[in-house]
Amino acid sequence: MSRGSPRGSFAGIAIALIAAVLVTVVMLVIGSRTPQAAIRAFFFGPFSNTYYLGNMINGFTVLVLTGLGAALAFRAGVFNLGGEGQVYIAAVVTAVTANAVTHASAPVGIALALTAGVLAAAMTAGLSGLFRFLWDTDELITSFLIASASIPIIDYMIVGPLNDPASNLLTTPRIPEALRLLRILPPSRLHIGIIAALAVAALAYFLLFHTVRGYEWRLTGLNIEFARYGGINTGMYILVPMAISGALHGLAGSFHVLGTHHAALVGFSAGLGWNGLAVALIGRSHPLGVLPAAMVFAYLQSGSRTAILHTEFTFELATIIQAVVFFIITAQHLPSIAPRFTRRIGARLGIRSNNGGES
Repeated sequence: MSRGSPRGSFAGIAIALIAAVLVTVVMLVIGSRTPQAAIRAFFFGPFSNTYYLGNMINGFTVLVLTGLGAALAFRAGVFNLGGEGQVYIAAVVTAVTANAVTHASAPVGIALALTAGVLAAAMTAGLSGLFRFLWDTDELITSFLIASASIPIIDYMIVGPLNDPASNLLTTPRIPEALRLLRILPPSRLHIGIIAALAVAALAYFLLFHTVRGYEWRLTGLNIEFARYGGINTGMYILVPMAISGALHGLAGSFHVLGTHHAALVGFSAGLGWNGLAVALIGRSHPLGVLPAAMVFAYLQSGSRTAILHTEFTFELATIIQAVVFFIITAQHLPSIAPRFTRRIGARLGIRSNNGGES
């Protein structure tokens, strides 16, 4: 089985999923006062009506985009830990732009708002790639620090200068109805962004596995020194993947504004960037593997929300179950991921490995 194929780990993922389901059932029985109702709501609630089903698929949409953003960076051997801030930045820029082009036609206004949000996130992530290219600064650290610094600034902007005085929420003004993405499966929040997310996944797969650029991209991620000796411009595959990773996170943030919330709310993106990292790990950083991984994640989130609404299922128990499930699923990938982090840390400390030893 090829290294790039998501089918190579099908058996391992299936076993992990079965184990995760069993653990979930046990925790529901132990932690809920009405275990039968909680199990029914958790596992079947997301499919009980179009509202829950549509919202689950809507969650899947943004998880695909953030998962692809993390996966494409991983494939190039770079690590984007700033997805949380990039989603947030894109959302605010999209909201401000949409409210500034109210007189534009719907296609033009949507395109301008979407482009502004995506570019803002791409430039934010691209900074870390640029720093790595110019000064060999670790993008893993800089992407995290830039995102951590930007989030409170954005919170201040939403609460202060950009706040909607007509709303009781901490939010920007709602965008015009003409600039909102078309809804699917009403009354759910699912919108046509799902089509774009699937198209981006297909495009990413074609780029990585059916083009010369994609081959160079993957080779740089596997062994940057070998790629450099082979004549590949490895600097480009540090800067560009980081910018594209940020752009995909930004697309998720823009879709939240144009299709889901129609405004930028304080804290709306909590966990979305980190969830994208989990999706990328479960999908083994493969563009097509990200799709089922994102669906599993969205299903668990939707099941937890449904169980909380209809039973005595608590938010804390939902969080614990999600953490346990993803620990089980991602644990099988640690042996292949850990060496990459170890090499990066070793390089920073001046340690070089030689036939399994250190000098």
